[in-house]
Amino acid sequence: MKIITYNVNGIRAAISKGFQDWVKAANPDVLCLQEIKACEDKFDRAIFEDMGYNVYLHPAVKKGYSGVAILSKEKPNHVEIGCGMECYDNEGRVIRADYDDYSVMSVYMPSGSSGDERQSFKMQWLDDFNGYIGDLKQTLPGMVISGDYNICHHAIDIHNPKSNANSSGFLPEERNWMTRFIESGFVDSFRHFNKEPHNYSWWSYRAGARSKNLGWRIDYNMVTGNLQERMQRAAILPEAKHSDHCPVLLDII
Repeated sequence: MKIITYNVNGIRAAISKGFQDWVKAANPDVLCLQEIKACEDKFDRAIFEDMGYNVYLHPAVKKGYSGVAILSKEKPNHVEIGCGMECYDNEGRVIRADYDDYSVMSVYMPSGSSGDERQSFKMQWLDDFNGYIGDLKQTLPGMVISGDYNICHHAIDIHNPKSNANSSGFLPEERNWMTRFIESGFVDSFRHFNKEPHNYSWWSYRAGARSKNLGWRIDYNMVTGNLQERMQRAAILPEAKHSDHCPVLLDII
């Protein structure tokens, strides 16, 4: 199964840049999207249904904001919309598809870059999400948690760790959360296969950051440890340019 996660920064904007042609060529079995920024009636399902995908959405209540989706060639046994916590579900942050022997989740974690209030919201989310996943691990056979985590874990994951030491997304408390999350039983699938620097999944639109590869690696396919041996390959796909993020791929059997 080829799983790809992609923060599209607006599905309609991505489609205007040829996103659907890229999907057809990449041909993922499961495509996890974040920041779809579209309610049900503004998301053109037919484009993807015509390619053979089952389309599942969790838009935010606020129009043009946040929202996640899963596109799956195989019809899941069950799709869970949201995480059951209203303050997060109103923002459309979690959707999960359950298959026979594992589940795939598309998650869009909050950003704290706009100020203290949202940073506090982000830290509360991280605590709550950790508990939520801990509970799910008791009942689900295995999980791939794909999406935009809005956190760089290590200095290798960000283009200028010194100047960003006090930036949301690279704060010590966020990085410590990521360490604890992985230690709770997850594998960072990309780093499992690739230890090299200068591999990023998001670039600012400012100052030509993408052309200079001044980026952050904040998009992940996290895999429960019991699925580690089934991972075949992981890659970042920076040639796809429909967003300020790029897709991240995981092949798993």
